[in-house]
Amino acid sequence: MTAKKKAVKQFRCPSCGMPVNAKDEDFPFCSDRCRKIDLGKWATGVYKISSPILDPEVLEDLGGLGTTRGGGTDES
Repeated sequence: MTAKKKAVKQFRCPSCGMPVNAKDEDFPFCSDRCRKIDLGKWATGVYKISSPILDPEVLEDLGGLGTTRGGGTDES
């Protein structure tokens, strides 16, 4: 019987596409520079979470920001 080789998962840096090892210090990025580039994209709004918030508890914590859409009443 032959021993099966374990498949090695190949990861790539989400910023530049360079190969990255899972044990690297900056994983999943290849460097601190790519990590900062990705953080900057989040901070400037390039990346967005586009699905609506449907959890009533989360909406309540946000102060009801999503409750006035779609025919809600304004108090002003």
